[in-house]
Amino acid sequence: MIRVYNTMNKKIEELIPLKENEISMYVCGPTVYNYIHIGNARPAIFFDTVRRYFEYRGYKVTYVQNFTDVDDKMIARANQEGVSLKEIAHKYITAYFEDTKKVNLKEEGMIRPRATEHIGDMIRIIKNLIDNGYAYEVNGDVYFEVEKNKDGYGCLSGQNIDNLKAGARIEVNDIKRSPVDFALWKKAKEGEPSWDSPWGKGRPGWHIECSAMSSKYLGDTFDIHGGGQDLIFPHHENEIAQSRCSSHGEYARYWMHNGYINVNGEKMSKSLGNFFLLREVLEHYEGRVIRFFVLSSHYRKPIDFSDAELTQSKAGLERIDNAILRIKEKLSEKSFEDGDNLSGLASYLEETKNKFIAAMDEDFNTAQGLGAIFELVKEVNKYVDIEKISEEGMKNLAAAETYIRYIMEEVLGVLLKNDENIGNLTSELVEFILELRREARTEKNWALSDKIRDRLGEMGIKIKDGKDKTTWSL
Repeated sequence: MIRVYNTMNKKIEELIPLKENEISMYVCGPTVYNYIHIGNARPAIFFDTVRRYFEYRGYKVTYVQNFTDVDDKMIARANQEGVSLKEIAHKYITAYFEDTKKVNLKEEGMIRPRATEHIGDMIRIIKNLIDNGYAYEVNGDVYFEVEKNKDGYGCLSGQNIDNLKAGARIEVNDIKRSPVDFALWKKAKEGEPSWDSPWGKGRPGWHIECSAMSSKYLGDTFDIHGGGQDLIFPHHENEIAQSRCSSHGEYARYWMHNGYINVNGEKMSKSLGNFFLLREVLEHYEGRVIRFFVLSSHYRKPIDFSDAELTQSKAGLERIDNAILRIKEKLSEKSFEDGDNLSGLASYLEETKNKFIAAMDEDFNTAQGLGAIFELVKEVNKYVDIEKISEEGMKNLAAAETYIRYIMEEVLGVLLKNDENIGNLTSELVEFILELRREARTEKNWALSDKIRDRLGEMGIKIKDGKDKTTWSL
């Protein structure tokens, strides 16, 4: 039984999909007027992990994440760069794939619609809203009349219409019936891209885009809608209002929202100038480290972004890398008939499998799931130190390696280092270099010995001098 925190009902609930063994989920994607920042990366990484886990548990997943390729910010950026809206979209969507490939998003089977490809679907919904009495047109603009949905509006965010009205800023010459009404269609302005509609040339409002794309691919009612906490109001609230009033479907049955990323205790935002582009962070840290960092905290909690946190994530990931490397080294040794069967490790592996599933089944607690993996790694490091291991024991070691790698790479999407190819070095070459270093130490050529050690360290290869031999790890 998988349970999720449903923002709609403000509690953790059992997730019961519309169709048995199938999950339909829609996650709000980026507005492609710039390179994505680390705040955009968090929902992309987390909901990719949600999809992977559902598949691990045997569900067929239909996963939709959109690109918003027409809005005020995009038009402003196109004018700033002196290019078309289409060219801006192409530039930053290409960059999105370049950046997210490095954090190992699973693109296979993804549905990634663009808003401009679904203008007709948006017009259809707007016409339904007008026909149903929930929207009105004024001089080429179309607005959703929030008052007509008074009983339903605020169900997700808890906002009260009367309070919103009292706090609304009245614009000069405002043509809306109420200051809380929101735009479904905007009349074309000179120099802006536009499309034909029953109300004249114009372009869609932001909120209607997601309603159109989600219903197009998932229907009027689907399982999960996800996104960042900042989208709860007004974006997701408005999506619910217009979608339900257009089709009378339930829309999304479960709402999941990830927390903010903080920098120095403050929410990361462009207005504060404390945001970091993902590609800038990738210049200093591997994508797998960034992904590990994101999954090291529960998705609903805020994350503190800093070099210290990323360095800690890097160190944690290296602990897992090293455990895998030690297993591989042990498996290359011969087994003994009278060796240890490692039955304790086999039992602990089964216990870890149950712990991991229990953590992830309870609102996708990736932090707790990783904790279970680290506990297994700790046990592995004890068992590989046993001098004589039987053939059965070797099989148990191999099973632990296979499980750790599968969970990390396929389920959590965090790639582990492969000692078969370390940069331009192979394992055999590393061993040869260490042999040269041992000879230098025997000859008391400490300068050369230290130089080799330091150079390997710069390549990310750590060496440890023991009483009888020198070992290395990533």
